[in-house]
Amino acid sequence: MNLDATLIAELLALGTATGFLAGLLGIGGGMLMVPFMTLILSHRGVDSALSVKMAIATSMATILFTSISSVRAHHKRGAVRWDIVRVLAPGIVGGGLLAGAGVFALLKGTTLALVFALFVAFSATQMLLNKKPPPSRQMPGTAGSLGAGGVIGFISGLVGAGGGFISVPFMGWCNVAMHNAVATSAALGFPIALANTVGYVVGGWSMQSPVPGALGFLWLPGLAVIATASVLTAPLGARTAHAMNVQQLKKVFALVLYLLAAYMLTKAMQ
Repeated sequence: MNLDATLIAELLALGTATGFLAGLLGIGGGMLMVPFMTLILSHRGVDSALSVKMAIATSMATILFTSISSVRAHHKRGAVRWDIVRVLAPGIVGGGLLAGAGVFALLKGTTLALVFALFVAFSATQMLLNKKPPPSRQMPGTAGSLGAGGVIGFISGLVGAGGGFISVPFMGWCNVAMHNAVATSAALGFPIALANTVGYVVGGWSMQSPVPGALGFLWLPGLAVIATASVLTAPLGARTAHAMNVQQLKKVFALVLYLLAAYMLTKAMQ
């Protein structure tokens, strides 16, 4: 599968959109990237089960680049809660390594697509319900944060996303302001992506991939094109997020997640 002009154009468009969403919603872009990259690979003859896994792995690796670009923009506005990043990151790394190097390689592509759809739909519903937590609720202590980080890292590794679809609702549940939750989620995207990317390479190391340029489950040529575009648009998404009110952000977040959940559920049933 060569990088012809049409394929490069498709990947650049995907990178542009996912970078913007990474900055806007703190979701790392993976929620958009996985369905569309699955479609791109499948249409070029890659087996459907493998295309889902490669889309998830490549999506996660892209977050290594988009998270840095997005976080810089959020940090300049003082929106990142670094105290939360420090307590969640250790659990995230552990959960990500477990998912990427172990469970991910064992699950079928259809199972991963179904898991993706269900968790994304759940997150969207939580956003739309807009339930107000008790004012006294705060982020959990060390043990609770370690456990929460582990869950975020593990599930993110299975679905190829930066964790924002879990971490943003979780932080909102703990009375973290929406703009701070989005910015902090963007910062958490880097340790999530790093741990899981290492896991995907280790987990798929012995696989004889039919796709040129693959390293384990990573598709390196696609990664290079998408990352180039996404790092340029992530700061624009971050600036847009700070110009919107909280309710607008929640509605946009939920709408995007529902659409992508529907696509991946259809893919899993096929």
